[in-house]
Amino acid sequence: MSLTRRDFARTSAITGAGIALAGSAGVLATAPNALASTETDTAHGDAAAHGRGQGHGHGLPGVGYGPLKSDPKGILALPAGFSYQIITYSGKTRLESGEFTPSNHDGTSTFEGPRGTTLLVNNHELAGPRANWTHPVPLTEGLVYDPAAAGGCTVVEVRRDKVAEWVGIAGTATNCAGGSTPWGTWLTCEETEDKAGQNGMTKDHGYVFEVDPLDHRANRAPKPIKALGRYAHEAVVVDPKRGHLFLTEDAAGPNGLLYRWTPPAGFHHGRGRLRTLAADAGVLQAFKCFDSGGRFVDDLSRATRTGTVYGVDWVDVPDRDARQVSTRKQFGEGQVTRARKLEGMWWGDGGVYIVSSFARAESPVQHDGQVWFYDPRRRTLTLKVLLGVNPDPGKDGAFDGPDNITVSPYGGLVIAEDGEGVQHLFGATDSGRTYPIARNELNIGTEAEPEYSEFTGVTFSPDGRTLYANIQTPGIMVAITGPWKRQKK
Repeated sequence: MSLTRRDFARTSAITGAGIALAGSAGVLATAPNALASTETDTAHGDAAAHGRGQGHGHGLPGVGYGPLKSDPKGILALPAGFSYQIITYSGKTRLESGEFTPSNHDGTSTFEGPRGTTLLVNNHELAGPRANWTHPVPLTEGLVYDPAAAGGCTVVEVRRDKVAEWVGIAGTATNCAGGSTPWGTWLTCEETEDKAGQNGMTKDHGYVFEVDPLDHRANRAPKPIKALGRYAHEAVVVDPKRGHLFLTEDAAGPNGLLYRWTPPAGFHHGRGRLRTLAADAGVLQAFKCFDSGGRFVDDLSRATRTGTVYGVDWVDVPDRDARQVSTRKQFGEGQVTRARKLEGMWWGDGGVYIVSSFARAESPVQHDGQVWFYDPRRRTLTLKVLLGVNPDPGKDGAFDGPDNITVSPYGGLVIAEDGEGVQHLFGATDSGRTYPIARNELNIGTEAEPEYSEFTGVTFSPDGRTLYANIQTPGIMVAITGPWKRQKK
């Protein structure tokens, strides 16, 4: 059933309906890169407080873990009491088959393995032909989709005293954020629209594939899940109650879309079930937002205050396999809502957290990051975190460019930064305060012009004691442990 603009406007006017009027909650702090909060907090609304470094929750009592301490090894700065262990390192650690760990680590999730082990599935965002990369994903027999493509996934098994790694899928392209399923598998997403004959490929790309970390045989003869569409996929999450899949598109010219796939009647999710679907199974739709006055919202960058709430409707995608025209280009003006750099997603708190990394001249309003929450029961989208444009990305202390994301067992979110300049893992409380967790100190540039790769694949172990994350270039997976604590709002 469609949630009409009139229904949303009427519901918004009812006292106690649980829907905040768009723009009615919270005021965007005036300082650059400030984070708005729906709570009264001088640290968020006082420019002087921002000058003291408090605009992101730094130094606020009970928030975060204190300042980051530089790493003498030059890899990862952490708060006092925290430590890290390198799990995989491209070009240094090796797979069980003998090849080096592939490079360009991206989306990752953890799973409970046998005999107390932790399993991780790790995407490798490698675009184009294999010859472009020193350490592509090895073409393991039986696990290859397109032998021309460099990307894929590895499965990592972590024991107390040993790490093992092997190929989960190979011959895919630009494997980006992806997402885990409630039935214990990984959905790896290709962030590309290359067709056979383009960029050296021998098969069409831009699909989602399922990888089972526990069953090697289930991964043989990889088959794309064409029902989920062909476009520049970023992330995917599963609604465990309704069975919907939500998917982000990281694209521009025009900006990308948020999609929802509804399974066909009688379909039941489970291990390997998605790959049995016909290419046209279910319904793939793109989102369309409107504010509390019933006005259409063309782009998510229009929201300039946290607490902003939009109603959401869903519009059918005409040609999900994009045979002639990219899916996002199949809609005219006023038909769908767009956003720049729709990136990571994570299911939690009964809905979907969704990241828009930044917006620039291609968007109506510029920002350096948004985190939204979609409530499938109410069909509403609420702005939870907003980062203003960072005026000095090379200076430590401010955050920009959120990308991969996870819900923390200690409250709030943990976010991987893919911005300009200094790169962090940072937390965000339920009320929007942010705080640093880690800083990448591995300089892949020069002393005169330092460069630091983005963080990716942020995810907690099943027991919540270890935070895993990746430094994408050169490709390092780390396990972070320390005195985690529940964060105040």
